[in-house]
Amino acid sequence: METPALTRRDRERLARRRAILDAALSTFAAKGYEGATLNEVAERAEFGKGTLYNYFPGGKEEILFALFDEVYDGVVDLTNDYFAGEEEGERATRDVFRDFIARMIGHFVDRLPMFLLLIKEAHRMAFDEEAKNVSYLFAHRERVAEALSKPIQAAMDRGELKPMDAHAVAQLMMGNVHGYLMYTCPTGCGGRASSPDPEQGADFITTILFDGLLIDAL
Repeated sequence: METPALTRRDRERLARRRAILDAALSTFAAKGYEGATLNEVAERAEFGKGTLYNYFPGGKEEILFALFDEVYDGVVDLTNDYFAGEEEGERATRDVFRDFIARMIGHFVDRLPMFLLLIKEAHRMAFDEEAKNVSYLFAHRERVAEALSKPIQAAMDRGELKPMDAHAVAQLMMGNVHGYLMYTCPTGCGGRASSPDPEQGADFITTILFDGLLIDAL
């Protein structure tokens, strides 16, 4: 069944919403979320402040959450699409997960300003007294972990991976991706002054997770 074509009005609304989110990301990246104002976002988007509230009644926080939603939605879609396209047993399990890790790193590299904002604001929100913010972040992380734990559990059920807590392994894999990006991100984000490389990162993380650090005794 074909999806009905969007009306001109719908396309215009989506374009305005996209412009607001893009302007907000640029403003938050330049000034930090707490230092940025809605007036600055509106000015960058070339809309009146009232237009921002028409699309995001919750103001600056709702805009930030909408940006986070996009990032996590993208990771969940990437995970589901990638493993749906993998034929069972067609490739070695290590290679399957190695290439998935490369794609996940690439996803964040293509959205590096958003990733850096996510990490910074996630840290701030984790210590926020408003429990709703913490719950929001955990709910998103759980969505990604749930999607990733399914192929991990399937590989365990086939005897290709050691039987462990698949959800914990998924969280560990995600944490390694975030850690690699923070270590190799450009100057100014607390890591080394180099650009993250999805292929090198995938090789490094896969070696740690699948091969370990110990050299086999001769």
